[in-house]
Amino acid sequence: ELPVIVVLNKMDRDAVARPKTESDIFDLFLELGASEELMEYPTLYASGKAGWVVADPDGPKSGMKDLLDSIISNIPQPKVDRKDIFRMLVTTLDYDEHLGKLLVGRVQSGVVKPGDTIKALSYDNRVLEEGTVTKVLAKKGLLNEIIEEGQAGDIVAVAGFKSNVSSTLCNPKVTEPIQADPIDPPVLSMTFAVNNSPMAGQEGKIFSALHIKERLEKETQRNVTITINNDGDRSDQIIVSGRGELQLSVLVENMRREGFELSISPPEVILQTNEKGQKEEPLEEVIIDVDNEYSGAVLDMLRVREAELQHMEQGPTKTRATFFATSRSLIGLRSELANATRGMAVYNHLFHSYVPFEQTDLQLRKGVLVSMAEGVASSYALKSIESRGTLFIGPQTKVYEGMVIGETTKAGDLDVNPVKAKALTNFRASGKDENYKLIPPRKMTLEEAIAYIQSDELIEVTPMSIRLRKKILDCGARQRAVKKSKK
Repeated sequence: ELPVIVVLNKMDRDAVARPKTESDIFDLFLELGASEELMEYPTLYASGKAGWVVADPDGPKSGMKDLLDSIISNIPQPKVDRKDIFRMLVTTLDYDEHLGKLLVGRVQSGVVKPGDTIKALSYDNRVLEEGTVTKVLAKKGLLNEIIEEGQAGDIVAVAGFKSNVSSTLCNPKVTEPIQADPIDPPVLSMTFAVNNSPMAGQEGKIFSALHIKERLEKETQRNVTITINNDGDRSDQIIVSGRGELQLSVLVENMRREGFELSISPPEVILQTNEKGQKEEPLEEVIIDVDNEYSGAVLDMLRVREAELQHMEQGPTKTRATFFATSRSLIGLRSELANATRGMAVYNHLFHSYVPFEQTDLQLRKGVLVSMAEGVASSYALKSIESRGTLFIGPQTKVYEGMVIGETTKAGDLDVNPVKAKALTNFRASGKDENYKLIPPRKMTLEEAIAYIQSDELIEVTPMSIRLRKKILDCGARQRAVKKSKK
């Protein structure tokens, strides 16, 4: 295991609780069971804003020399052989507008230069491809720079190949790949489609299915675990698969900030069929570190989601619990944990295996309030709707038929009219007009919205808004579809 260098940031502030922070870090290492060698870590003091890292917090503060010196003196140099033939394990991907896909990794042995003929081996020793290196690049700051050769120990990017992470680029004489773990398979998929709501085209800059598809194809060049497929004959829809709702929500958020306007479906678990023809779903290992005072709430939360507790270890202040849970039951868990533990829970999940698929109904929410009219929401209408549940919108919000504006207190959806105005009369009231005081609406983040919607709903994503809506906007058509599905 590599040694640790601790760097404390924001040391340029006047009132810095440095001794307490150092004590807390030492206690953390003890709780994690660090060895005596790891406990002998050096501590550096930094200010990212001012641009310095120093070993003495009371001495002169300038430059990064102390950090570089500490790395050289504490971190062992890589074990490489520059005289051997070329081998490199691909650990990540990059993309260049002119060169295309780039395979990035550290050269383990030998030298690689443009024009070299090499091959790519999979982690299970299958020849993936063989070709010629077109360019070799290295990072200079944040940019890629073309170099003449990459030597053993260098981190380089190789252009001209289409392999993936965990593959080995090597000389054609090499017969064994570098040992590597396979990439965890995608477990969730969502459908990205053109926004077809009544408010489409009003807030975004990029709307077409062609631009959405091009953007997603570029994402697959950089992101290892993102894959895309066409949704049958539908040219306006693309199925995007990933490791979880957080990863997919980050992708959507990035596209939203770039000016895209689109609609996305609720996440669906990717099933597979085994040799016996039975459906299987992914099972994940869930590890949660939380303060002792919140451990009961976390256990109850996972119990509701039908997770199986495998191991639980309680320390003086922290509790670590390990569960096995299906990917389907983990949708929405991250935001719930953050709310229940006030952001103090550390949540990790790893793909474990596939297990037989069991159809269970995890009903984690109630019905929704659906607008049955188009216009601008009024305080008068929202005041009467407020008693039916929790609102997602406030007064003067533009709504349309089929838009989800809140959650009911009971099961089952309820169609309401949020644009209804107070009737006017020719008589003056004896007192002042009523001042409607509404409870502040519940605002959802994109990740919370993805976990919230159900199979008959969509999320309308624009650079300015996140709206929930029904797939079928017309109230009458939606009710007929529900009756038909029950027959």
